[in-house]
Amino acid sequence: MKTFDFSGKNVLIRVDFNVPQDDQLNITDNTRIKGALSTILSVVNSGGTAVLMSHLGRPNGEISAKYSLKSLVGEIESLTGATVHFADDCIGDVAKDVIEAAGPGEIVLLENLRFYKEETDGDREFAGALAELGDIFINDAFGTAHRAHASTAIIAEYFDDDRKGFGALMDAEVKSISKALGSDRATTVAIIGGAKVSSKIGVISNMLENVGTVVIGGGMGFTFVKALGGEIGTSLVEDDKLELARALILKAKDNGCNLLLPVDTLITKDFADTPAERNCPIGEIPDGYMGLDNGPESIEAVKNVLQNATTIIWNGPMGVFEFENYASGTKTVAEAIARSTANGAFSLIGGGDSVAAINKFGFADKVSYISTGGGAMLEFLEGKELPGVAALS
Repeated sequence: MKTFDFSGKNVLIRVDFNVPQDDQLNITDNTRIKGALSTILSVVNSGGTAVLMSHLGRPNGEISAKYSLKSLVGEIESLTGATVHFADDCIGDVAKDVIEAAGPGEIVLLENLRFYKEETDGDREFAGALAELGDIFINDAFGTAHRAHASTAIIAEYFDDDRKGFGALMDAEVKSISKALGSDRATTVAIIGGAKVSSKIGVISNMLENVGTVVIGGGMGFTFVKALGGEIGTSLVEDDKLELARALILKAKDNGCNLLLPVDTLITKDFADTPAERNCPIGEIPDGYMGLDNGPESIEAVKNVLQNATTIIWNGPMGVFEFENYASGTKTVAEAIARSTANGAFSLIGGGDSVAAINKFGFADKVSYISTGGGAMLEFLEGKELPGVAALS
């Protein structure tokens, strides 16, 4: 987008304003809107009209006041300092009239794209109707880049190469993740946590081929431990993924990747924020007990591998960090990543829980890059082509 002249142009920008709201439709986290500010302000400050299109929630092709983007107008005006006009539709004469009435340096917010099922269907006619609203198309919605939807990928077909491009956020996301994946293998560490192996199979598999060390944490660690014959009590486990876990362990050996599994855990009888009964070897958890966080030996092992890392990719917590009694494993990872970053490492954080953790523990400004795209980042890390990126590449 840096090559475009926006003056006097209607600039159609796909943003990801799928923000969390309370029961009164008040925005509870405006991070995604803030992420698009650079692109939006580049347009309005250059004398263009920024025409914003987004989805909100999953209305599944039905019009719903609960999912109307109208509730975002005040927040967008407050953050941009520009006048925001709202269109009650995202295509057709209603949208065109509002855009025509808006002046240079102003913003038009279109109604929820997913009020039309054609959006998620990737319908070409719908994409063409959207394309009629802009002179230039900018995609700044990395969070939806892994979807071949009408507004993220298909619409690009209606614009010549010199009238379509990445926004500042998309550009930063693609460059940051590409940088992490293209770094020196031996000194790259990927920390993959979370509840289930099944949700991260592709990422773990790709990381085993491309990084020097893969750290496994969180609930998924128990599936690996049980696959190796360990006793895990009532800890979270995917019994149908034990063979997969064994295959990933073998793949790590075949690829010369250091697969670091937790060796101890804090155990308790109940899934609650009560003090742990004790620390326990992770493969010797008694019946009736579950592990909820990394123990001190596991924490120290992660700290050690991060000391010499030049690139760090983190997706997923080490334990139930929402509980104060079981936050230490995740907090220590955040601290260690911040320390390595200060010493020159490039750190990429992504995934809702990891981002929430890095914010909770106060290290958001001490890492290199925090990705805004959960599913999109995961698919990128898996090595998949993202339709929203491919359409503009």
